[in-house]
Amino acid sequence: MTAAATTKGQSPTRLLGRIVAAAALFLLIFGAIHYVHFRFMLVNVVLFSAVLDGLLATLITCIVLFTNRFFEAVQTSEKMLLSVIFLLTSYTLALSIPAVIDRSLSFYILEKLQQRGGGILLNRMPDVFTQEYMKEHHLVDIRITEQMEAGTVVVSDGCVRLTPWGNTMATASRFYRLHFLPTRRLLMGTYSAALVDPFQGDQGMKDYTCH
Repeated sequence: MTAAATTKGQSPTRLLGRIVAAAALFLLIFGAIHYVHFRFMLVNVVLFSAVLDGLLATLITCIVLFTNRFFEAVQTSEKMLLSVIFLLTSYTLALSIPAVIDRSLSFYILEKLQQRGGGILLNRMPDVFTQEYMKEHHLVDIRITEQMEAGTVVVSDGCVRLTPWGNTMATASRFYRLHFLPTRRLLMGTYSAALVDPFQGDQGMKDYTCH
């Protein structure tokens, strides 16, 4: 009777196999879309573009999941849950791989150490950041571009200006930094709160401001 109640199409082994196949299909589609997009198409912002790749991969996978008879062993509720999982996975992958590698100063340090034969004098590291990192990664250009694409700044008359949305984001960021970042953070062997309020030692107005 148990065998009669549990159809072959709904057996746990068959169901697990279809779920694994759906996950593999999603990763394959996401990888293919992401590679083609980043290697052969225009990209405005790495994170936004990677998230878009993930959304497209999730959509294609869901279409296959809901229409292909191969996945008929998977119930509708399970398919919906898988769709949510794929969507969250795509965002996690976009944030943790291309965006991190593109933006990470930590990875830059590792790559620069490798380029220079494995070691750089500690007291010369600030020179690496100001004279090489800024230039090699076009840091100012790419970060201003990202902020413009996000709608947080505009550039007019040679001046970079906050938009209302940018001001809101800056206020939220500042609030989180002051109230939730660690107050005893390890910095070169010493625990410090220096990064909780990095503007604390600012000397007031500078000659680069504009209105």
